Amino acid sequence: MIAMSGDMSIETSTHTRNGGGVIKAAKRMLSGESFFLNHFTAGSKGGEVWLATALPGDMMQYILDKENLIVQGGSYVASEKGVNIDLGWQGFKSLLSGEGMFWIHLTGSGNIVLNSFGAIYPVNVDGEYIVDTGHIVAFNETLDFKVTKAGRSWVSSFLGGEGLVCRFHGTGTVWCQSHNPGSFGHTLGAMLRPR
Repeated sequence: MIAMSGDMSIETSTHTRNGGGVIKAAKRMLSGESFFLNHFTAGSKGGEVWLATALPGDMMQYILDKENLIVQGGSYVASEKGVNIDLGWQGFKSLLSGEGMFWIHLTGSGNIVLNSFGAIYPVNVDGEYIVDTGHIVAFNETLDFKVTKAGRSWVSSFLGGEGLVCRFHGTGTVWCQSHNPGSFGHTLGAMLRPR
């Protein structure tokens, strides 16, 4: 949060307002999210909350309509009360892809806000589409994916700098980010002087 209206109230809990959910909070931490959630309530005249991201990039609002969305850890920002936040197990294929084995699983109905590193843009998939693993922000659960090599052979994939990619199958949307946080950190880290 950057700022909020003066009559906005804020409560902090591990899951839902007035509820526990310590196990769900611990599971969220596995995906890189916070143990605690802040719940904002506007006063009688309404109000606003200004939000920011950790990395420079876009923020996207999406209306979840009784559907499921898989979100990479660190890209979830906020949601309305009707959205359930849980841990999405993506299996060992996600670990191999350079992502975590656990992603945020959003279900239900309501507005959600996601963030990206750089620009965020949707890729509509109808059949098959290949996305670099470090550029995935979120995708519809209607899509299945498998981790595979980018090129024709393992040698050409890694020598070409692409490595592993996700090959999506089905019908749905993958939201991508224009920058890769891992690649950026690797490049920046090499330029930093040791203390």
